[in-house]
Amino acid sequence: MDQGQTAFILISAALVLLMTPALAFFYGGLVKTKSVVSMMMLSFGSLALIGVLWVLYGYAIAFSNGGTDTFYGIDGVFGIDTANIGLEGLLTVPDGATYPPLAFAAFQGGFAIITVALISGAIADRARFGAWMVFAGIWATIVYFPVANWVFNFTVVDGVIVDGGWLVYNIGVIDFAGGTAVHIAAGSAGLALAIVLGKRIGFAKGISKPHNVPLVLLGAGLLWFGWFGFNAGSELAADGIASQAFINTMAAPAAAVIGWLLVERIKDGKATSVGAASGAVAGLVAITPACAALTPLWAIVLGLVAGVLCALAIELKFKWGFDDSLDVVGIHLLGGIIGTLFIGFFASGVGLIFSGSFEQLGKQALGAGVVIVFSFVLSLIIGWIIEKTMGFRIKNEDELAGIDTVLHGEEGYARSEV
Repeated sequence: MDQGQTAFILISAALVLLMTPALAFFYGGLVKTKSVVSMMMLSFGSLALIGVLWVLYGYAIAFSNGGTDTFYGIDGVFGIDTANIGLEGLLTVPDGATYPPLAFAAFQGGFAIITVALISGAIADRARFGAWMVFAGIWATIVYFPVANWVFNFTVVDGVIVDGGWLVYNIGVIDFAGGTAVHIAAGSAGLALAIVLGKRIGFAKGISKPHNVPLVLLGAGLLWFGWFGFNAGSELAADGIASQAFINTMAAPAAAVIGWLLVERIKDGKATSVGAASGAVAGLVAITPACAALTPLWAIVLGLVAGVLCALAIELKFKWGFDDSLDVVGIHLLGGIIGTLFIGFFASGVGLIFSGSFEQLGKQALGAGVVIVFSFVLSLIIGWIIEKTMGFRIKNEDELAGIDTVLHGEEGYARSEV
């Protein structure tokens, strides 16, 4: 066992797990004062529920080899073997790997958690916590775990993918760290839920301003910090490819901040701190699938493009009439699409400008399209059923009174009488 490689994977797993509380800060600061507890609880609820489901069966689904002998996941009842968890005790270790498979399971578990949590931003200020937890469990089971299998479950021999999930192996999509499985899937689900739950009371441009800008910046900074584990950690080794992913994860969001702020300055006359935070996240989303496929200069270009386009796209919800509260669609869905398609143009060796062929671009577009349709349709169905049965949206009077006290009996900023 290589202790250095194992440590690298475990540290990366911890960084990825940190991203969910970071997202809670980011989302929590963006909503109004009376919704901050509820908003942050949607992230922490995801962490709790999906963390359990991942161990029980999620990993087994995501890394199944399709055989009839056993799970290609955490071996045993519901996927886990508590009696034998050493290097040879699990079935997911690739040939020649020198790290415990449970380290990889922990790493991928963080991906599952943050993906579900991302969706919650689209339904801020109006979702029931219990209904959200039901949706999160069902969505992870029938949408995320299978899509993760399509994208992350593959075997590499001498740098060549020889087996695995059909999006990466059969179709040939390049997605190093989850632009499709994480961001496109979550963004599509967010759009579906925004449609199901409908608009907030008084929905219009400027309906609410972030109640705590420092909290937004703190969340964005911690997300960026954790994203180094998300992207570079996907190499599963501290090597040159991880280094390439790391530098691109620094460069692209930095450029995206500049792109977003330029749009704000031209459109509104002021560059805002919330815009800087949003631009950073847009750049991080876009570079996720491409972080090991681009040179740093092309990563900067991608960041600029993502920052500009995502800053423009968040206004479309007012024109098209869907209430995506915290711009999950404009940042994660569009950012994921931009990063995925950018690979088809500029990926080293296989992109259009290097190969002269549209083949890789076609593969990237097909992969993105499949995940969009799969996630959107199933999310729409799941959300609609929950709304019609147990109810997904809170009452209008509760929304006006304050969702935190109604659902959780707490206030984000309770004042002492003393």
